[in-house]
Amino acid sequence: EVQLVESGGGLVQPGGSLRLSCEASGFTFSWYTMSWVRQAPGKGLETVSTVSASGGSTSYADSVKGRFTISRDNAKNMLYLQMNSLKPEDTAVYYCAKVSGGVKGQGTQVTVSS
Repeated sequence: EVQLVESGGGLVQPGGSLRLSCEASGFTFSWYTMSWVRQAPGKGLETVSTVSASGGSTSYADSVKGRFTISRDNAKNMLYLQMNSLKPEDTAVYYCAKVSGGVKGQGTQVTVSS
């Protein structure tokens, strides 16, 4: 059974930083492209960032480019999202997602507010 467990969310002031982590199990993590997606209150899902299976290729939504960095550790079955210069509009539930099959975790809340 595919399991994705996110952690690292919380309340942070504008301009602050957070690092999200996602522990993957139940599949061969190193074979699959992974993404971070988010859902802000009252809005649909938005793909924030995607990383290839090897980690060698990444992509970002324009809204986070230059502020967020996605990475992965295939030896540890872990996916990360380093978020810097956070803005109130980054407030959302963040999900780790296995692109193939559309599986995602339970999410972690990120709130950016003063």
